[in-house]
Amino acid sequence: MPYHPANPLIVQGDRTILLEVDNPRFEEARDAIAPFAELEKSPEHIHTYRLTPLSLWNAAAAGMTADEMIAALDRFSKFPIPANLAPDLLDLVGRYGRVRLNRVDGVLRLTCDDRALLEELGRNKRVREYLGKRVEVDSYEVDDAYRGVLKQALIAVGYPAEDLAGYTPGAPLEVALRETARSGATFRVRDYQRMAFEAFHNNGDARGGSGVIVLPCGAGKTIVGIAALAAIGRKTLILTTSTTAVEQWKREILDKTDIPEEQVALYTGDSKAIAPITLATYQIVTYRPDRASEFPHFHIFNEQDWGLIIYDEVHLLPAPVFRATADIQARRRLGLTATLVREDGREEDVFSLIGPKKFDVPWRVLEQKGWIAEARCHEVRLSLPEPIRMEYALADWRDKFRVASENETKEDLVAILLDRFTGPDDRVLIIGQYLKQLKRISERFCVPLITGQTSNPERETLYRRFREGEIRRLVLSKVGNFAIDLPDANVMIQISGTFGSRQEEAQRLGRILRPKARSGDPALFFTLVSRDTREMDFALHRQLFLTEQGYTYTIIDESELRSESPASRHHKAS
Repeated sequence: MPYHPANPLIVQGDRTILLEVDNPRFEEARDAIAPFAELEKSPEHIHTYRLTPLSLWNAAAAGMTADEMIAALDRFSKFPIPANLAPDLLDLVGRYGRVRLNRVDGVLRLTCDDRALLEELGRNKRVREYLGKRVEVDSYEVDDAYRGVLKQALIAVGYPAEDLAGYTPGAPLEVALRETARSGATFRVRDYQRMAFEAFHNNGDARGGSGVIVLPCGAGKTIVGIAALAAIGRKTLILTTSTTAVEQWKREILDKTDIPEEQVALYTGDSKAIAPITLATYQIVTYRPDRASEFPHFHIFNEQDWGLIIYDEVHLLPAPVFRATADIQARRRLGLTATLVREDGREEDVFSLIGPKKFDVPWRVLEQKGWIAEARCHEVRLSLPEPIRMEYALADWRDKFRVASENETKEDLVAILLDRFTGPDDRVLIIGQYLKQLKRISERFCVPLITGQTSNPERETLYRRFREGEIRRLVLSKVGNFAIDLPDANVMIQISGTFGSRQEEAQRLGRILRPKARSGDPALFFTLVSRDTREMDFALHRQLFLTEQGYTYTIIDESELRSESPASRHHKAS
């Protein structure tokens, strides 16, 4: 039905959309607008979306028209959509693809049917330096080396190019998915994982082959990447965040495919091997002796005939990797991430150089279907002891956050939480920012500590012992933020973090979101925050992405935890 007071949407002239959660048509409306509207926040009753140029261009790249977007808004709106909105959407959506990159007789061209626009772009100082000679009234030749930087320049001036120039096939690679994994478990690509790959690949069409898949932590982004490399069947380079992540990818590839182990190589600080499937860390790729030097490992991008490059945790892509990626636009590129939020604001570079968002599923949707665990988030607020209050008061502005984060009272609350989770199925991760604090906790509670200084063999041994239940608690520094495969972890205690990083909050929660052995068991996330300090201000910002995904934080005072502790109960009984 057209707009009606019983509908769940309020569409506003500033391009914001309010969605009523308690409306019977909520889910239908949410699914209709999610492809083209960016979710800004999603607390309990009203979700807020915004129509941004990037959200509209992502939808246009996926084949959605402005008329379809306007019809979706009209169908679910309480009131007539504002008069300015339809023309705005038609204009913005229409900008995607007005300029195209394609090949004519093997030569890359920038083509535009609008001669006046092409003249304007040809005179724009950001664009013109990447254009070659004018070959037709509607096109310029373009050097292949400029394919990436030209796309960056075009999106910066508001005309994102549709890249139809195709891809270098890459060297063949024979690989197939197993129906029974080497571990003995039945293996099947889940429906949403298959849909994600198909949206990226687009049956091998020129419109497929570059783009980003957004899935929650624990939802199996690695499996999407493995499905892609098996279906494309070409030499593949996989870039990820750490040696631990590299080992995890290798373990999954060998378990889920028939590829022989000798065809999978690691290119890290410890090993510089190259094979048909090569796994490398961002850290080694972006290493250079000093800021004036070149990047000695950039050769990995060009010296092999890759048919696919996978960027794991693409929201963390270092700036130098953008530079390298701009030079390899002829290779298929798949980005995997739990969030397109970048703290440096370079979402447009991801769009230009990796590709548009091709698939996205809200975290709570997969939670409701049982693919990731239900999460319950708690913020525990505690006071600074009197001596530390004075230290905090006298500290300079930046040090105040560290003083509040290292509040020693947190250790007593960790003790209470550890006493609470002692069951045979409990697996607890304690994670933080400051090494001195982490070492104190490790020593006090006799829990193994993993930091950046822990050797890779020792890390892998501790992770394996945790997975096998031999140890049930680990203390982790920032190395625990990304790509560690600990599926049975069900409790995380966050004692400190990196200022207001939304990425980090989401990644840390993601460590405990894999479905549990006992179906229906929730994942419990506790973050300890010092009251009346800068840490509280940053905590609010850290939580933004997760509240936008529909999670809520229950606020607990330290006194509530203390009253529930075994020692307290014993004292009351006596």
